[in-house]
Amino acid sequence: MSPALTLAAGEASEHRTLIITLFAVFVVATLVITVWAGRQTRDAADFYAGGRQFTGFQNGLAVSGDYMSAASFLGIAGAIALFGYDGFLYSIGFLVAWLVALLLVAEPLRNSGRYTMGDVLAYRMRQRPVRTAAGASTIVVSIFYLLAQMAGAGVLVSLLLGITSDGGKIGIVALVGLLMIVYVTIGGMKGTTWVQMVKAVLLMAGALLLTFLVLLKLDFNVSDLLGRAADNSGKGAAFLEPGLKYGATGTTKLDFLSLGIALVLGTAGLPHILIRFYTVPTAKAARKSVIWAIGLIGVFYLMTLALGFGAAALIKPEEITTSNKAGNTAAPLLALHLGGVDSTWGAVLLATISAVAFATILAVVAGLTLASSSSFAHDIYANVIKKGTATEKQELGAARWATVGIGAVSIVLGALARDLNVAGLVALAFAVAASANLPTILYSLFWKRFTTAGALWSIYGGLVCAVGLVLFSPVVSGKPTSMFPDADFAWFPLENPGLISIPVGFLLGVVGTLLSKETPDTAKYAELEVRSLTGTGAH
Repeated sequence: MSPALTLAAGEASEHRTLIITLFAVFVVATLVITVWAGRQTRDAADFYAGGRQFTGFQNGLAVSGDYMSAASFLGIAGAIALFGYDGFLYSIGFLVAWLVALLLVAEPLRNSGRYTMGDVLAYRMRQRPVRTAAGASTIVVSIFYLLAQMAGAGVLVSLLLGITSDGGKIGIVALVGLLMIVYVTIGGMKGTTWVQMVKAVLLMAGALLLTFLVLLKLDFNVSDLLGRAADNSGKGAAFLEPGLKYGATGTTKLDFLSLGIALVLGTAGLPHILIRFYTVPTAKAARKSVIWAIGLIGVFYLMTLALGFGAAALIKPEEITTSNKAGNTAAPLLALHLGGVDSTWGAVLLATISAVAFATILAVVAGLTLASSSSFAHDIYANVIKKGTATEKQELGAARWATVGIGAVSIVLGALARDLNVAGLVALAFAVAASANLPTILYSLFWKRFTTAGALWSIYGGLVCAVGLVLFSPVVSGKPTSMFPDADFAWFPLENPGLISIPVGFLLGVVGTLLSKETPDTAKYAELEVRSLTGTGAH
């Protein structure tokens, strides 16, 4: 083990104490915020939408906190450090995706729904089937996204505390799962939103600090940074050109195209992002929150360039991959090298950046769990199982029990996914969201002829196609970096299913509509159109 990794693993007791103390401070602070917010959560509107009391700026900060996940901080830095130009494609895709959300989804969705995506679909279609489908899709997408956060947590904490056993890493994943259950059941949307706002400020500050230190070390010469990264990577000029990861074969080029489509179209279908538009009082505030989010996220993704190429310039690639095969520890190791491998300042910087990354994970998993438990309680329990007769108290009880169930599933799956690149895992969630949710939302808002059958074909078809292709892809089996490296049942060659599953989701929505004998409710569509565009009658 290299000196950097030895220190990073926390073998010096004073460093381990410092790291545990900082982690504890972050966890306690966020728990205090959650309990404070939980005392103000009195009804369903508070639990699901934070009482719609947040301003555009506050919600923009929370949206960026929700979006800048472990994949953004750990996964992208690792992907750039190992694959150079091709790794930066994640940053570009994640950022460009916000234009789709801003132009097509944010304002109409805020005006048309109440708490969940199912509200929008049920407005002009048969309630029970579309709410069931929307709830199922929301839960599946959220669990895929949760996998990435759990994997990031396991990698991060095991690196810092010197935990090398699989049992120890699984224990860390379980701890994160328990914390997220506490955040959501006690704090609801108010608690989750405040935690995300605090976390967004911390993450931006941490990224700014690392970016400044990287540029300072290289006399603010970006050309020198890129040159040293290329030389140190062992790949030379190829490190700064397309093709290192996506370009060796026809299959990897298709994988790049699939990844790009999934990233650009996925954001507008992500449940934990969609529910954030309901926390503001007006459509104008929803627009403003997206604009703030784009600004904050844009600055952050520019900084991932410095983090990724800085790690490539200052750390040998073998050191990064020895620590974690997928490169997820590149950012914390960069902090250690910038502070000095054998110095207390290096340990302080490593502990601080890692604690910020851990706070990032906790905030995002809380948002994801809230989205899926809300959809289960509001769409499936209250409107399908109870047929609209459930009281608010029963509905909130169902949401809290759903949180426990979803947390348990996430812990089990997160333990299995602990060695996969977290940015790649998030890209899978984007693909599933773009395949199942986005077509249905767009057709429902903008296509008068769209029917219940079309919605069901689109959601279930896109969901089954995307998840099915992932199960039989190299992500799950067939490669040393797969979830099950010793098995091989991968017949689908691409690591991201978006290239196939997204067009299938859109196509099935059309086919299901045209084949159904159902007569669309044009009067309801006219109401929805006016409401989505003007906000008249919005909650």
